[in-house]
Amino acid sequence: MNEKQAIEELLYQSGKHSDIENPRWTNGFLGMLRPFKGRLIEENFHKIVGSLYILSDYFPKENIKNEIVSSIWGICHLGRAWAVDPEGMLQSNNLISHKQIKEIENWIEHISYISFCLLDGIGSEAFKLYETEYKKDLKSIYKEKN
Repeated sequence: MNEKQAIEELLYQSGKHSDIENPRWTNGFLGMLRPFKGRLIEENFHKIVGSLYILSDYFPKENIKNEIVSSIWGICHLGRAWAVDPEGMLQSNNLISHKQIKEIENWIEHISYISFCLLDGIGSEAFKLYETEYKKDLKSIYKEKN
């Protein structure tokens, strides 16, 4: 994955990509929640983290692209509002299980923490919790960045 592909991935995952008929949009992180089909797609979470890893050099810059920040913010904000908030559409309509709520809440916390670290200039810490919890080595997965 290169930088252009990483931005495109974030756009699909956040539902901000203009190609709304594409399965990457409809099955993306926010797309899987609305309408909710009863299952969470963990691969979406890992694609978002991978995109953040590829784009991590952009974050310390003074002018980060709006579409990157807007996509991340949308994923975190709307994901919480729709799935994690007890008054959100999924919980208030009894569409999501307690286990699924905890799972998506954990994913959003990771995405939020990684983004915070990158924006705050502590990129060296950004992916450590993710790599430990999910037993992934992002450097070996995304060799083209190294």
